[in-house]
Amino acid sequence: MHANPSPIAARLRWSLFTVLCIAGVFNAMDRPIIAILKPDMMADFGWSDSDFGDLAAVTQFSAAFAFLFTGWLVDRLGVNRSMQVGASAWSLAAMAHGWALTTWQVVAARVGLGVTEAVQTPLTIKTVAALFPPDKRSFAFGFATLLAGAGTIAMPFVIPALALSVGWRGALVAGGIGGFISLLAWMWLARGISQLRQRGGEETAAETAGGEAYGPILMNRQTWAIVGAKALSDMTWWFINFWLADYYRKEFGLSTLELAVPLAIAFAGSGLGALLAGWASTRLLEAGWSPNRVRKGVMLVSALIVAPLPLVLELNAFWPVAVMIGVVMAGHQGFSLSLFSTITDVVPQVKVGRVTAFGAFMGNMGGVAISLVAGRVLDAGLGFVPLFIFAASSYLVALAWFQWLLPEIRRPEEADAVFA
Repeated sequence: MHANPSPIAARLRWSLFTVLCIAGVFNAMDRPIIAILKPDMMADFGWSDSDFGDLAAVTQFSAAFAFLFTGWLVDRLGVNRSMQVGASAWSLAAMAHGWALTTWQVVAARVGLGVTEAVQTPLTIKTVAALFPPDKRSFAFGFATLLAGAGTIAMPFVIPALALSVGWRGALVAGGIGGFISLLAWMWLARGISQLRQRGGEETAAETAGGEAYGPILMNRQTWAIVGAKALSDMTWWFINFWLADYYRKEFGLSTLELAVPLAIAFAGSGLGALLAGWASTRLLEAGWSPNRVRKGVMLVSALIVAPLPLVLELNAFWPVAVMIGVVMAGHQGFSLSLFSTITDVVPQVKVGRVTAFGAFMGNMGGVAISLVAGRVLDAGLGFVPLFIFAASSYLVALAWFQWLLPEIRRPEEADAVFA
């Protein structure tokens, strides 16, 4: 059994986490690039909506498959080594798009990116568990999502400018370069911090017995409560990420440059919603509310915020639609934040990476399904109505599933020795 590691100063803790979040922005940069520059890519390769949906599904499936291994990898390597391996791999995969000249080369680059970027989610959750005390983790998740949202807000303005000067391939290469810069900053800040070097193989025999594989995790109702809710809610998230720009083009006739403002509003809502949900959760926990009451209360409010989504189809004015989409994105992030926080509440730290990764696997499989369905629904001339109706109900169904399998969230007592 290891002695408790030395405390981490609050400023260093937040500096490290900020660098990790910025790396995550570059990690996720490929999705808005593909969505925003869809017409350019379709013109280059002669794709239809179904082809684009299939490309999105291939990316999601490759990431989903990789999540079955990246959670185990993060648990085994520890935070610091996982960051070094993961950021290097996904940055190289993003840069590989610069040499994609055929559809199959694009597919190969997307598969590589999907596989490597799957390190980010379990890495982020495990880093939060390592750096922050339990009651402050919700705010850390909210802060992470706010930074991700800020990066995504900037992308509709930056990406078209990059595309005009270096093309869509060059924009993805730029994301890879940014990933390497973030990695260098992380390596400088993380030197000498023992909590970030601990690996699963260094835990006690009791903790690792049976813990190398997914078997014990899959036998746990807590796991299925989390991953089922993740799959249902993430369908809506991936649908909005891949098809929102297309919706604005078709409904309002916006050009690629004109998409910047409505997409910025959407992702501003995403970031602010996460920060508000994280702040409220932390304040309520510090005030003595139980984790069960806080997590499920935030999830219910978030689900109700998303429920009016189909009303956007009745609005003929652009600005009310843009604002309402932003509110919906805020609702998603509040729901997702509570799911991730629940993982750190109920899962032993040595298994956090695997449970998170399995949840992300299920979420991405939901993304595969909605990508395949959306392209075919639109090609069939059914429009966005059935897709928006599904999205509106998905969070309430996810919460019902979560409550059925996890009627009470109980957090084990944890020592505070590592938190300054």
